[in-house]
Amino acid sequence: MEGLRLLEPSDLYNMLQQATVYSCLSDPNYLLLMDARKKHEYNESHIITAKKAPKNEDGEFMIPYDAELECKQTVVVYDSNTESPKQEAPATDYAKLLWEMGSRNKVYILKGGYEDFSALYPFLRTQKIMYMPRELDDLKPYPTEIIPRFLYLGNWRQGNAPYIQKDLKIKGHINCVVEAETFFSESGPFLYHIQVEDTNDADIYSHFAAACAFLDTHRESRKAVLVFSNLGISRSVTVVIAYLMYHNKWTLQEAYDHVLKCCSSIRPNRGFIEQLSNWEVELFDTKKTDISDPKF
Repeated sequence: MEGLRLLEPSDLYNMLQQATVYSCLSDPNYLLLMDARKKHEYNESHIITAKKAPKNEDGEFMIPYDAELECKQTVVVYDSNTESPKQEAPATDYAKLLWEMGSRNKVYILKGGYEDFSALYPFLRTQKIMYMPRELDDLKPYPTEIIPRFLYLGNWRQGNAPYIQKDLKIKGHINCVVEAETFFSESGPFLYHIQVEDTNDADIYSHFAAACAFLDTHRESRKAVLVFSNLGISRSVTVVIAYLMYHNKWTLQEAYDHVLKCCSSIRPNRGFIEQLSNWEVELFDTKKTDISDPKF
């Protein structure tokens, strides 16, 4: 159906982690996440902030009274394990209804449903049904997932929160904060420290090759790495983009677009963008990305 799209579990994970000063989930128009499973399944456990898709007395799906579909930036529906928008399933039935009843944007169906998502991100399961505005404001997001189960992008708080290291199975850090203190305080295979200021004239370029080697070592051994800086929007982003260019053979444009899709708040400083452009020349012997584009 034209208005339906499949959503990867990692994409929903990242939607749930978007934040500025507060979690984006505190914006009532940001995300409508609907659980189309049976009531007892929803009550037993569901994805954080998800609402139960209501039914009438005849067992037919209904639109929630407060849905305001025309205002929602993103609408996501899931059931137990639907894999395709073409599949006959509760999630597709409900997604069609939401689309036909006025959703202004595409309606997404979570690939693999609750079963796959909860297996990958068990720490985002909950029994909580109602959230007060203050509770949504106080939600502490996890790092965004750049490469599923391997590469994460975050800020200083996330780099020093033990529960995040445990939940995401983080085994390595690239610390882009000037200060060396982290949850992983020991040096060696667990930590690479890029001690640079977030200024236009700071040299981060000279760290790209070593950072890529560090990440490759952890990727080969299937160990997750968190790259973090103070706010998680400039220095750490630059290192992550450099790695995607190196490992995936992506242009600066392609790598930047991917990271922006994962984390909407990125803002590498101008000097770092220029150094990434030089990295592109080193990798591909030519400049492929026009960094005068306003998006940079």
